[in-house]
Amino acid sequence: MALAWGPFAIAEDPETAMPPLHQAAQANDLNALRRLLATGAAVDARDAQGRTALLAATHANQIEAARLLIEAGADVNAKDAIQDSPYLYAGARGHLEILKLTLAHGADLRSTNRYGGTALIPACERGHVETVRTLIAAGVDVDHVNRLGWTGLLEAIVLSDGGPPHQQIVQLLIEARADLNRADRDGVRPLQHARRRGQTQIVRLLEAAGAR
Repeated sequence: MALAWGPFAIAEDPETAMPPLHQAAQANDLNALRRLLATGAAVDARDAQGRTALLAATHANQIEAARLLIEAGADVNAKDAIQDSPYLYAGARGHLEILKLTLAHGADLRSTNRYGGTALIPACERGHVETVRTLIAAGVDVDHVNRLGWTGLLEAIVLSDGGPPHQQIVQLLIEARADLNRADRDGVRPLQHARRRGQTQIVRLLEAAGAR
C-alpha cells in the first residue's frame, strides 16, 4: 500500500508493516509528516504492533518529529500491544526532551507499563538521573510498587552496580521523601539490599537519611 501526494509516495514497509506516517516519524522526515497529515493520515493510526507514529518517533528519539505529531494532536498516552506509550517509553529510555513534551501535553502520571510500573521505576533502574529528576518534579508517585514488588528506590539498588548515577538517583528519592524502609516481597529493605551488594556510598546515603 502507498500513500501519495503529487509526485511523492511512501509505501508501507512490507517486512514491518510500518505505515507511511510511522516511517516518516521514525526517520524524522518532517516534510513527509506534514504532507501525510495534510492529506488525511490519522495522527493516532496504529501499525501491526499497535504503535502510533508518535511512539515510532519516540523509539528512535526523534524529537522534532515527536514535537510535530504532538502539536498535531497525537495521544501521548496511547499504548501499543505491549503496553508502552510515548510517555512511558520516553521515561524508561531517558529520552528527556520527548518526555518533557509528553508531560506538557497530558501525560498520565499514573499510567503503568506491562510490569505494573510507572515511568519512574525503569528510569531509576537504568540510571537516567535527569529523567528521574523530571518525573519527580512532575509528581509521579515515588513509592509506587510494580508487579515485582519493587519501588524505584529498590530497583535503583537491586538492578544496578551502585555507581554515581544510581547514587544521584537515590539522593533524589531521599529528597523526594520516598519511603526508605519499604521492603520487597521477601521483606528485604533498601538498606539491606545495598549492604548485601557492597554499595558503600548508597549505604551511607540511606543511613544518613534514617533508613533502617
